This record gives sequence, C-alpha cells and structure tokens, in this order.
Amino acid sequence: MVEKVLNNKLIFILIHIAFGYFGTLPFFPKFYGLACFVIPIVLIIVSSNREEEAFLFASYIAGAEVFLRMSKGFFLYETGKYGVILFLVLGIFLGPFKQKFSVHFIFYILLLLLGIVFTNVPEGESLRKNIVFNLSGPIVLGVSALYFYLRPISKKELMKGLFFMLLPLFSMITYLYFRTPDLEEIIFGGSAIAETSGGFGPNQVATAVGLGMFILAVFLLLKEKLSGFLFLDAFFLIYFTYRGLLTFSRGGIITAAISLALFSFFFVLYKKMSFQILFKYILILGFFIFAIWVYTSNITGGMLDNRYTGKNASGIQKKDITTGRSDLLGYQFTNFLDNPLGIGVGNGKYERMKSNRHITAASHNEVGRLIEEHGLIGFILLLILLIMPLINFFNGNNFQKAFIISFYMIWFLTINHSAMRIALPGFIYGLSLINITNIQKEE
Repeated sequence: MVEKVLNNKLIFILIHIAFGYFGTLPFFPKFYGLACFVIPIVLIIVSSNREEEAFLFASYIAGAEVFLRMSKGFFLYETGKYGVILFLVLGIFLGPFKQKFSVHFIFYILLLLLGIVFTNVPEGESLRKNIVFNLSGPIVLGVSALYFYLRPISKKELMKGLFFMLLPLFSMITYLYFRTPDLEEIIFGGSAIAETSGGFGPNQVATAVGLGMFILAVFLLLKEKLSGFLFLDAFFLIYFTYRGLLTFSRGGIITAAISLALFSFFFVLYKKMSFQILFKYILILGFFIFAIWVYTSNITGGMLDNRYTGKNASGIQKKDITTGRSDLLGYQFTNFLDNPLGIGVGNGKYERMKSNRHITAASHNEVGRLIEEHGLIGFILLLILLIMPLINFFNGNNFQKAFIISFYMIWFLTINHSAMRIALPGFIYGLSLINITNIQKEE
C-alpha cells in the first residue's frame, strides 16, 4: 500500500483534496478518523515496520490531526497524539531494532510524570483531562525522541515521511476553502480570524499550514517529484501561503519562514551554489512573496499589514504585539521563583485565576509551562531538550544540518506561541535527532 501511494503521488494528492470536501459532510470525518487510526496499526503489525511504516503513519496522523479536529473526525480530542505514540511504540518493538539507547529521554519522560504528584485541581474540574491536556504533547515528544534518536533514516525515507505528513494538509486546505464564507462578508481586524480558519483555532491551523509551506518548499528546493509538474507544485506552495496569511495567525507562518530560511542557508552551503544562481533564486522567491502579500493585503483591506506590524484595526500600534503572551510568560517565571519545586501539572491556569492579574488563559508557551509547573525539574528537562538536537546538528554535514536545524526551529518556535496543543511540534522534535543517511546515493 505504501509503495502504491508513493508511486502515484498526484493521484493521492487529488484524493486528499477530495477528502477535504468530504470533510464538510456529516458522515465522512468519523469514518476517516477511524481509518487513520486502525489501518496504520494493522499495516505496521503486518509489515513489522521493515520499511519504516511506523514513521510514515505517525507522520500522516500528525499532519492530519488539525483537519480531523476541526471536522470532528476524532472520537477523542487527543486521538492524534495517541496515534503518534502508539505507532512509534509499535515500530520500536516490532521492527528491526535501530534505536540508539538514550538515557536522557528515559529520564525526560519519568521526570515529566513526576509533576503529576503536585497536581491539585479545583473541585468540579477533571484531574484526568487536566493531566492529558498538559502532558500528552510532551509525552509525544519523549516517545518520538526515543524512536528517532540517532536512528538511521535515509534521505529517501525522510522525503517519504514528509510527503505522508503533507497529504492530509491538502485535505485541510481544501476544507478551509469550503468552510470560509465570502471574504467580502468578513470583517478583518487586528487579530486572528476563525472564519478563515474553518471555524477552528487559527493558531493551530496556521501552525499546520506553515508546516505544509515548509514541506512544499523543501520538495521544490531539492527538486524532488511531488505532483510531477513544477508549476503545479509552485501553485500549491502559493495557495498554502495565501491560506496561511488569511488566518491572521502569525506564529505558524513566521515559523515556516524562519525555518525555511535556515534550511536554504545550509542547503546552499551543501550545494556550493554560485552567487549568480543564488541571486536568481532569491529574486524569483522575492517576487512571489511580494505578489502574494500584496494580493492578500488588498483582499483584507490592508489589515494584513497591520496584523504583522502589531497594529490594531485603526492602525494604532499595540502596546503588546504578543497578544498577552509576554505577560503570561512573565507571570509564569514569577511563579517559578515563588515555587522552585513547581506547582504541579496543569495548576498554572488555576493559580492565575486566583491572582489579581486577570491572566487566566492556559499557557501558550511550553517553556514557561515547564518551568512554572515542574520547577527545577522542568528547567533540567528544558536543558535536555535544547542541547540534544544541537549535538546532532554539530556532528552532521551541511545537508544534515539543513534538516536538523529546520526541525529544531519548527519545534522551538511552535512551542513558544502554541505550546504543545497538537502532536506536530513533539513529533518534529524527534526528527531533529535522526541520522540522515544515503545522501549522495539518492541524489
């Protein structure tokens, strides 16, 4: 089945575009969500993960998670995270054992669970939901790290995984098209917009769209076959960028841009491109970015410019362009200083509700959440997470560095604006630990 997908990429892209339309119908999302969970389990068990099926299907469900959430395709809200964890665990125990044992990430998971001891939610709140909401994302990261740590993944296998991750993003983009009302009816302002995000959280949608932009751009840069037509691949990238900008959620789009810039830098070093060729690429890219921006800005009445420059609908500069995230992060560090052993998993929100600062939102910053809720242990966990991919980065060649630093930045920037609401950042973190092999043979 996997080879049929890979040998007919354009057909399966078109099938997933159709899935996006079917997602607007009442019967399809639950069926699709169940299939995304059950079929991979069967195929991973039957194949014994000989061809990295666990990696491919974990990539797929990580890419499908936002689409299935917005279309209500999951029976349980966190099914996407459960799927990633289960597929990778099956891959570890059923397949050829490729793991480099890493005591760091064993300790990471154990120390993470230790924070549950201090959890104390108010009466009427669900302890289970509180723990799952806050720890499911970090556990995805821990399991992904155990699976991918210095795991030999060939360039060909890596591109397969990225393609599998991209497929359901086509469904999500199509779903956004059918769920978005006439743009003339939408009042664009200085904040993220649910109407252009399929009626779902713009932050999560923009994160997923941004990842799609990154993957499409990587395929184009590496001259890897996607649809089989260069102009069609370029069109996909342009449309993804357009839809991402329309969400008015900046985090995912800026993350994609920074990660792609870093990837391009190291890829240029690897290819040893001449300045003349490099300048041509920059000129073409600059033209397309400018054209997309001007077109989208005109559609939104210039509000896109205000959004990305931190202004409100009246064009007045906002005092806080982070929409309250900086205040929240400051309060989390204050809480850490007052409680160096941590306040317990998920307690941050309730502690803020007791305060007089009126900062009651759940954390959007995983760095702040780790330190506030896990205390000094959280600080140690953060150091482990920051250092391990960098060691892998410095040991790689420029081709390996291009991917490693990109995955690393996608993870780090995403958890700083969207925490670990979805499986993607934790899963992508795992990819920053891989050992990319067979680079020359497959070029």
